Amino acid sequence: MAEVGSISLYIALALSSYGLIGSVLGKMFHSSQLQLSALRTAYLIPVALLISTVSLVIAFLRHDFRLEYVADHSNLAMDPIYTWVAFYSGNEGSLLYIALVLSLLTVITVYFMPKALESIKSYTFGILVGILTFFLAVMTFMANPFDTLPFIPGDGQGINPLLTHPGMFFHPPMLMAGLVGISVPFSIAMGMLITGNISNNWVELGRVWSLIIWAILAIGLLLGSWWAYTILGWGGYWAWDPIENVALMPWLVLTAFIHSIMVQKRRNLFKIWNIVLINIAFTMAFFGIFINRGGPVVSVHSFASSALGWVFLGFLAFSLVFSFGVFYLRRKHLKGTSSLDSMLSREASFLANNILLLAIAFVTLWGVVFPLVSQVFQGTTVTVAAPFYNQVNGPLFFVLIFLMGVGPLIPWRNSSWNSLRKAIQLPGLIAIALIIFLLLMGITKPFAFLSYGLCGFVATGILREWVKGTLSLKDKGHNYASAFIRLVAANRPRYGGYVAHLALVSLALGVIGSSFYGIQKDVILAKGESVTVDKYHVEYIDTKVLIKADRTEFLNYLKVNDGKNRDINMMAWRAYYPEQNMAATRAAIKSTLIEDLYIVSTEALEDGRVAFRILVNPLVWWMWFAGPILVMGTLIALWPQSTVSLSRSDYPI
Repeated sequence: MAEVGSISLYIALALSSYGLIGSVLGKMFHSSQLQLSALRTAYLIPVALLISTVSLVIAFLRHDFRLEYVADHSNLAMDPIYTWVAFYSGNEGSLLYIALVLSLLTVITVYFMPKALESIKSYTFGILVGILTFFLAVMTFMANPFDTLPFIPGDGQGINPLLTHPGMFFHPPMLMAGLVGISVPFSIAMGMLITGNISNNWVELGRVWSLIIWAILAIGLLLGSWWAYTILGWGGYWAWDPIENVALMPWLVLTAFIHSIMVQKRRNLFKIWNIVLINIAFTMAFFGIFINRGGPVVSVHSFASSALGWVFLGFLAFSLVFSFGVFYLRRKHLKGTSSLDSMLSREASFLANNILLLAIAFVTLWGVVFPLVSQVFQGTTVTVAAPFYNQVNGPLFFVLIFLMGVGPLIPWRNSSWNSLRKAIQLPGLIAIALIIFLLLMGITKPFAFLSYGLCGFVATGILREWVKGTLSLKDKGHNYASAFIRLVAANRPRYGGYVAHLALVSLALGVIGSSFYGIQKDVILAKGESVTVDKYHVEYIDTKVLIKADRTEFLNYLKVNDGKNRDINMMAWRAYYPEQNMAATRAAIKSTLIEDLYIVSTEALEDGRVAFRILVNPLVWWMWFAGPILVMGTLIALWPQSTVSLSRSDYPI
């Protein structure tokens, strides 16, 4: 199977190269037959890459240690269920996964290209297949997963223990798919620019693709936080790690783009700005791939340092020159006749939203590259820790959430301070009442109670819009349920966006609670000893030791009284892997809507005692609840409009 996989890889490279060259020459010489022939390769490349993927998976299942990649990332003791994780756990396999995903996205893009955009199809395909050719060339000649060893080892080195976690089945592939997926809206925008036939026909397609990729990245980031929370053992979920940061940055820019493209769709504004945004998003996405391919920034998530990082840096530089070069040559065609009517309007609030999102993205970028800058100019590597990001980005996020609450309440084109005052009056009163209530409850940290008040402001504003629209339709003869459904169906992008905003409010609740009011206690307990943390009485019962082929597992059993005379049995898992000389943990977590009790075993002492880290993390459950809400909002926003349309007088705009 290894030979089959390798041959399929070369076939995929040949097909993609032909697709790229054929698209370019077909356009240059106005040969529709050559363009069509090149486009047909889009349907063949995924087949070749799927054969390569299946071949590599079979090699893992058969423990084919002839393959260097299989020997480096698995062993005989590895549970077969983690074969999929091992597949993309290194540079070679992850590049194959990225290439497969990009080839599938290319097929979908070409097949579903609207008739109105037929003129840009070859250009869009040419850019996508050009990116794919780069990945395939790098993989074939520099990081081939089917390279063989001069000898066959008796066993492999094994998978990284930190990857043997349910979150790893989805977190890395979603982030990789999201990062490379930004190529699709980028290629559509570039294809439109290259033709010189500038119109808004691409806007809806660009919005749909961007929203899909945005949701994939968001869920991938959230799953990464869950993975860190449950396995890394420090009790947190986000440490501003460079690899997570480089996935967050394009997500922030895509968030700006999704808002801004709606302004172009409705008001024919921000044409130049939207091209700049999608170019920045694409550049940051490939910067993230560069950092993760063995780049110079150290991270628990990144692959080993290699020459691949610099190859990707070269491609990043080329794509930056290409995208902004095309933009510069076509800039005059992007100038519109419309302009902002007022700075007190929804489109102006979207622009402010964009600026804040970009500010957070570039602050994060500076934190990622600063160690490199300090090494070059000072000769020493100065790392940037979480306090920097929290102190700078924290206030920016605060203002951003405020705009998230105010923006939807402001009408398009123009407003007045009096109408704005009326719109925010109810949400403002609810926010003030919530702050007073929190102060009475002992929540006295200013940033905490102000942030909670702001969350109440945003949620009330959204609910007010829903209630207002539902009552408006009810007055026209619909019942409450029918009125609400018709309201959402009539403007799905808007109300889907509101649901996504509620997801961010839910996320904020968890972040604020756990950041400001979390409790932590490190203890060493012998069997039968106990400790009280907040309202919880924790007793260490016993440890069961299991000897496995590649590790020794320690199952630490505890009994917890929750302060209401209810006993809870919990187990904190820890394992030591001698071959990798590292330990892995699984925290024991009792989660409720109010708080998490989090217990992790950090060390087993020679005298039989065990070191535990015990935390009480308020409202963390709401962070994970944000995921399903966000998916729901995205689906609503993407769902095709109902064939039963309402007149503008039927619902509020």
